[in-house]
Amino acid sequence: MIERHSRKFRSTRVKSLLIAFAAFFVAMQGSALSLSPLYAQQTERGKELGRRVKCMCGGCEDSATGCNHTGGSFSGPCDTAKGMQKEINERVTRNESDDLTLQAFVQEYGPTVLIVPPAKGFNLAAWIMPVVVPLLALVLVWFVVRRWRHRAALATALGPRVSAEFLSRARREAGQEYYE
Repeated sequence: MIERHSRKFRSTRVKSLLIAFAAFFVAMQGSALSLSPLYAQQTERGKELGRRVKCMCGGCEDSATGCNHTGGSFSGPCDTAKGMQKEINERVTRNESDDLTLQAFVQEYGPTVLIVPPAKGFNLAAWIMPVVVPLLALVLVWFVVRRWRHRAALATALGPRVSAEFLSRARREAGQEYYE
């Protein structure tokens, strides 16, 4: 009887430990899911927004996420990049759209803050010119070379006509030089 009671007590203790562990595990998962990320830069969306915005410290040409000043006693992102990352973090946790976040940075720093400028207006020329200008130059060179070749084919190999009098005189003078 005592043995049966101790088995029952042990199984009850094991069950209660398993239930406590399961409850603890569920509580940890629930709290981890309900909390917003501590840093939005740990999310893919925050990293992507940080890559699309240039660090405006003036000491580098990196993105806000990629800013890394090395050397000396300081190594890591500058204070400007940290501030920009913090603002991105706040906007991502508020679930603002990417366009709204980028527009806020454009209003604060100007259009140079964007690493890739929008393809509209004058910026469209910056996207098109590297492709169009070499193509136009290639077509222009093709036409010029074709025109030169056409002119060269029309030119005759004969020179101007020489009169018989000049020709006989040249032969006489050439003959006299050789014989003298």
